[in-house]
Amino acid sequence: MRVKATIAYNGSYFDGFQKQKHTQNTIVSTIQQALISLGITSKVVGSGRTDKGVHATGQVIHFDLPYYWQNQSLEKLKKYLNQKLRYIEFKYIKSVDSSFHAQYMAKKRIYKYVIKENRVNVFEKDFVSHYKISDFTTFTKAIKLFEGEHDFAYFKKEGSLTSTTIRTIYKTKVVRKKDFIICYFIADGYLRSQIRMMMAAAIAAANGKITLNNIKEQLNCQKKHLQILASPNGLYLVKIIY
Repeated sequence: MRVKATIAYNGSYFDGFQKQKHTQNTIVSTIQQALISLGITSKVVGSGRTDKGVHATGQVIHFDLPYYWQNQSLEKLKKYLNQKLRYIEFKYIKSVDSSFHAQYMAKKRIYKYVIKENRVNVFEKDFVSHYKISDFTTFTKAIKLFEGEHDFAYFKKEGSLTSTTIRTIYKTKVVRKKDFIICYFIADGYLRSQIRMMMAAAIAAANGKITLNNIKEQLNCQKKHLQILASPNGLYLVKIIY
């Protein structure tokens, strides 16, 4: 029986989502170890990867249960997993058709990025990014530039393996709440570190280090003006839409 699970995690404690050769300290490896302890050896498949330090409130995974788990309560399975895991929480588990695929069937992915302009205290430092935004109007215009279908080849980290670098960002939104600025992105998918690079460009434009036209040139793959990444701390995978 295939199950679909929605999970949340504190990315500060992990070296990223996907399995890696040099470390077992990843989200997938940690979940896999917990499942194995319960006699479940199925491969864990996620809707997409998140970088080291990036959080999730609505990541989706799927895996298959062996026959002796199929008559057990999925609520019991969730309870056992949450007892075994730290910094990862299983929010929901439900049975799905055997054809369901967490990654390939995802239609939209929603992320948010949280910035705090004032001093970040010890309880916030792992969960928000600290940047000054000198010109908020320019910042919002910069974020808006990323909407639509673009070739994001100049907005990805080197080493990205993908058949195409074209992605569609359906909608962006910027909200200011007291000391916090929250940016939302809804897209069909993202390249490696794409959002962090877009955020770095928008922050640089807001602070006069590059222009909005520079961002347009980079979006059009004419010239690379900025290749740095914004901090992972403020980035969250919020929801996967199927």
